[in-house]
Amino acid sequence: QVQLVESGGGLVQAGGSLRLSCAASGNIFSIRAMGWYRQAPGKQRELVARISRSGGTNYADAVKGRFTISRDIAENTMFLQMNTLKPEDTAVYYCAASVFRFELDPPSHWGQGTQVTVSS
Repeated sequence: QVQLVESGGGLVQAGGSLRLSCAASGNIFSIRAMGWYRQAPGKQRELVARISRSGGTNYADAVKGRFTISRDIAENTMFLQMNTLKPEDTAVYYCAASVFRFELDPPSHWGQGTQVTVSS
């Protein structure tokens, strides 16, 4: 099993920055890909960014150039650096991992979620 714990959410003004962290534990060597999803009120959960086992990254068009996904392998931690935040980035952000799919989607494991609120 894999356990994921997010941290770093909060309230920020438009144009500001936040960094989310996701600490992974358990059978981490089984993880094939990790990433971040978000779900805004009344909307479906969407993939924001993902990082493969080899370190390759992909981003949703809405966040390209503003968000950066990265990881610290030694600390078993993944990050999402969010810059130039917009009110439409407001959502619950979820850390996710897959032990089955290199493409991540759909994930096999989820974190509990962390709220990000961007005020205008």
